Amino acid sequence: MLLINIGQLLTLRSGSDKSGPRRGTQLNELEIIKDAAVLCLEGKIVSFGKSKDALRDSWLKKNRRKVIEVDCERQVVLPGFVDSHTHPVFVAPRLVDFEKRVAGATYEEIADAGGGIRSSVEGVRKAGKSRLTESVLRALREMAEQGTTTIEAKSGYGLTLESELKSLAAIRDAAAAWPGTVVATLLGAHVVPKEFDGKNDKYVTEVCEKMIPLAAKRKLAQFVDVFTERGAFSVEDTATIFAAAEKHGLGVRAHVCQLSETSLEPLFRFNLASFDHMDCANDADIRELARRDTIATLLPGANYFLGLEKFPPARRLIDAGVPVALATDYNPGSSPTPSMPFVLSLACTHMKMSPAEAISAATINGAWALRLDERKGSIEAGKDADFAVFEADDYREIPYWFASNRCAFTVLNGTLFASSGSAVLG
Repeated sequence: MLLINIGQLLTLRSGSDKSGPRRGTQLNELEIIKDAAVLCLEGKIVSFGKSKDALRDSWLKKNRRKVIEVDCERQVVLPGFVDSHTHPVFVAPRLVDFEKRVAGATYEEIADAGGGIRSSVEGVRKAGKSRLTESVLRALREMAEQGTTTIEAKSGYGLTLESELKSLAAIRDAAAAWPGTVVATLLGAHVVPKEFDGKNDKYVTEVCEKMIPLAAKRKLAQFVDVFTERGAFSVEDTATIFAAAEKHGLGVRAHVCQLSETSLEPLFRFNLASFDHMDCANDADIRELARRDTIATLLPGANYFLGLEKFPPARRLIDAGVPVALATDYNPGSSPTPSMPFVLSLACTHMKMSPAEAISAATINGAWALRLDERKGSIEAGKDADFAVFEADDYREIPYWFASNRCAFTVLNGTLFASSGSAVLG
């Protein structure tokens, strides 16, 4: 495949010799090539550069008839978005929660009244795997239509051994039917289910001794996540679960500091890929994160939908040197959006990130958050052929036009994906 006649090609190649995720001023380095082309073969990027140089390539001249040529019509092309935090395994929207919130109830008040995460559990427990697979696949297609090519997908609405494994199997089956890349995460420790009320320790044991070993044995998950928050799991619970995950060869990540401050110091001994939310992080933990490659994944869609006045402290984190990513937090309760462009718009308008910083956070740093940086997040020879093509003359239009989808098409591992959600060329 040859993508030709590109108005702006954002490669996201690093302008420095330093390895690791982007931080500080590096987040503004997009490396833009005008009037560009990209050549791909067997799902990988072969070369890229000015269109005139690409057309002079000797291999291309000999094989021109064998190449699928895609005219990008002077539009903007960038690496496909890496959405590194989503919860797509659910059956129905939480409309009662939505109405209560509009009437003034808080997130915690809704949860205490039987809403929140627990209200999605019954549907997932009752649903067959095929129904859950359809739900996940629908979400993957919607995300691809808006420029996302790599997605982290969590379980977490089953909260029993059987339903958590069923959820992970649904993610696996949906991923097999979608040309993009899916990274599965076990979130058995989302909240303590009703049947374990007052017996948190026993549920933590259930996660550690049953869910994690079987998910690892069946290769259903690459990561284990924990919702570390008041009303959910303590730092001590999280450390116990992380130890079990690492014992079974799984990576770890955590929801932290969303609603209240939590000291992260006890968790730094684990090799975390990311700390997610981070709204209430303290200064000492931020200073420590600035010395690490652990990503702070910011999820402004949740703040928007929950009607919160404050948004994740992007400027505070970036200015301290913490590498940040952006993700949708797609879920039925607090962030029902599949749109990374909308998240970029929120990051610019409510978190004061520059458009360039937001794009870096949604691509290369998202890849770092999933430990896929060698394959995803930038346009470089040898990396996966993942692209998002936007109907725009300038990349800054991507966060500028909010509540509309300007993505013309995506390329996922070398497969051209139409705006209708169907794979048309590969």
